[in-house]
Amino acid sequence: MGKRDDLIATYAADMSEKCGITADMDLLTKVTIGCGPAIYNDDASTVAGSDQSELDTIKKNFLIGKLGLADSADLDAGLASVLETYGKSNRNKYRAVVYYMLTKHFKKESVYG
Repeated sequence: MGKRDDLIATYAADMSEKCGITADMDLLTKVTIGCGPAIYNDDASTVAGSDQSELDTIKKNFLIGKLGLADSADLDAGLASVLETYGKSNRNKYRAVVYYMLTKHFKKESVYG
């Protein structure tokens, strides 16, 4: 297995342990690939859930840009819900896991079809 495969397995285990979610491995793989080289960078591979500028960037670039959602309060609520599920006290929130959970939350799996 390559490094990306190892990371995908880590993400699936993280979701299972911290969120009680069994990952759709095909979707998780596609979301992880979509994150690009960020998954290999220690800082970029995680999301700072308490950093408003980071949350704004996720909203603009991922939810609106990638998933094609319209800007609304629902996006903020969905993001807050995903971060709550992942655990606010959990410092290391993997970007690929957050993106996967957002994709599922907004039922936009077809973007990765």
